[in-house]
Parts: sequence; structure tokens; C-alpha cells
Amino acid sequence: MDERGETRKIQFTGKSSYIVSLPKPWIMELGLKQGDQIRMVRKGASTLELYPQKFETRLQKKEDATIEIDLEEKPSTIVRKLISLYFLGYKTINVKPKIGRLNPNQRTAVKEAVRRMLMGSEIISDSTGGITIQVLVNLLELSVDGAFKRMLHLTQSMSNDAILAVKENNLELAQEVINTDDEVDRFGFYIIRQLKIAIQNEHMLKEMGFRNARICLGYRLVVKNIERAGDQAAFIAKDLLEFKKPMKKEILDKIQDMNKFCLSVIDDSCLALFKEDYVQAEQIIEKTLEITKYEKKIHDCSKSLKDDEEIYRIRRITESIKRISEYASDIAEIVLNMNIEKALKKKA
Repeated sequence: MDERGETRKIQFTGKSSYIVSLPKPWIMELGLKQGDQIRMVRKGASTLELYPQKFETRLQKKEDATIEIDLEEKPSTIVRKLISLYFLGYKTINVKPKIGRLNPNQRTAVKEAVRRMLMGSEIISDSTGGITIQVLVNLLELSVDGAFKRMLHLTQSMSNDAILAVKENNLELAQEVINTDDEVDRFGFYIIRQLKIAIQNEHMLKEMGFRNARICLGYRLVVKNIERAGDQAAFIAKDLLEFKKPMKKEILDKIQDMNKFCLSVIDDSCLALFKEDYVQAEQIIEKTLEITKYEKKIHDCSKSLKDDEEIYRIRRITESIKRISEYASDIAEIVLNMNIEKALKKKA
């Protein structure tokens, strides 16, 4: 379909009506026919929007969903179903027992999932006979880009705080890093929900600022990489909680330098995503190869260590940080794939 639109004359008919014709290719591509109804909406002082009602009806069917739970069903299974329905864009989700009542573990799991994972959701009814969840967030109040930037910022803060916690032997800060991982996941789930809605509704696709559905797939893959970067920061924090021991300052300084480098390249890769910059994405992939210099410095500094446990911890933390650099490279490759056609046209 031509995104540039077409120009048509408004004609006067009868005594009080104006009519405008629609291009035949549009009608054919949308599967419309004579007699189908179109809803017209006036937006502001200068915009008119048309919605084929048969598509709206199809979307309205997704307003409500019900999960029927067996008495012995595991809480983790219920949570997975709940997240899946959230992703699909349902506005109201009912969790009910097939027979009898929900047991306390099932109810607790649902309430915890809503609190920790499902952004914009509230429980509006809660009893042994069932729980009703309503998604209150407006689709355009928090844009995908806005949520993504917040998610990225949280992940970077987690990574910095995890290294600082190890450096200071600060167990409280380490626990805070682990808790923040839930926040990162909440933004990730919210973005995936928005992307799925955009793919199913061409109007919402444009409202969210995406050129086509393929861009949504690219964002979905990028979000997964940011989630994994947050997971690596949580692993470092868990290391401290497990061993409860400080590490050699000289080595931690070098680990901190390596972490700073990795966060800079993942930040640059996301900037290339927002700018749709093919050239910058290529440069980032090359830059991530510099991680070997930081690895060598840490390796050389740890040669004199005699404590096998500390050597093991250094190796494990270094590996977690290195993966952040790998995720940055993966994001840059996704940017290349999303913008290759535009880059070729530019050269031509």
C-alpha cells in the first residue's frame, strides 16, 4: 500500500452530503467490498481517520480473556499463561478455578506476577473464586522508545552498581541490583505487548512510529538482548551474595574499566538503532572486538593470585561483563539488518 496517500476531490451529492471515493487497490488489499461499513473519526482540526469496522470488531474480541485453573495446576504455569495473554494485548484477564476455589499459592503467584511483571496492570477483583486483572495503561502514554530508553538506563545502572557492590563488599547494594532486574523485565514485557499490538493493527503501527512490521521484529530482538544484559549484572551481584568476600582492588579497577567499555558500546548500538544508522552499527561491531585488550589486562593482573576461589570469581565476573559487549554486537547486527535497504538506496 502506498504510504504517501492519494489525492481525491470532495464531491457534493444530494442536499447535505459530501462524498469522496477510495482507491480500488486499497479496497482490494483490505478485503473490503460494497456494503461494508467504515467508521470515520475526526482528530483535531485537520485530520480525518477511517476504520473498517470488520477489523475493529476483530480487535474488540481481544478485550477480555479468561484462564480456567485446575486445582493442582502449578503457579509457574498460571503465570506463563497470564504473561502470554498480556503480550497478546487483552485489556481484562480473568483467572478462575475450573471447580472449587483457587488455592493460596495460586492466588499469591498471580498477584506477585501482576505486581512484578505486568506494567500498567491492576487487580480489580480478588477472591478464592477468582482474580480479575485490568490493564489500565494507555497504549500511547508510554511510547516503545520511551520504555526502551528507561529499560536501557536501568540495565546500565544495574551493571555499574553490581561492580561497585563487589568493590565495596556492599551486600545491600547487591540485593538492590537483583531486585532491579524485575523492573527491567517489566519494561521488556510492556514493550513486547506494544509490539504485538502494533503488528496486528496497521493504524497502531503508524501511531507508534514504526515504518512496517519488520521493524517491530527487530525491536523485539533488541529488547531480548537488553534483558540479558540486565541478567548478567544480576549474576555479578549474586556472586557477591554467595561468597560475601571483597576482591583485590587492583583487579576490580580493571574489571570496572572493562564494564565501562561494554556499557559504552551497548549505549552506542542502541543510539544507532534510534538513528537508523547503518554506518555507526558497522563501526560498533568492529569496536566490540577491543574487549580482548581489557581481558588481557585482567588476566595479567590475576596471574599472581594464589586463591583459587578468587581466580574463579574473577573469571566468572569477567565472562558476565564480556557478554554485555556481545549483546551490543548483536544489537548492531540487528540494526544492519533493519536498515540495509535504506543504506543501499542512499549509496545508489
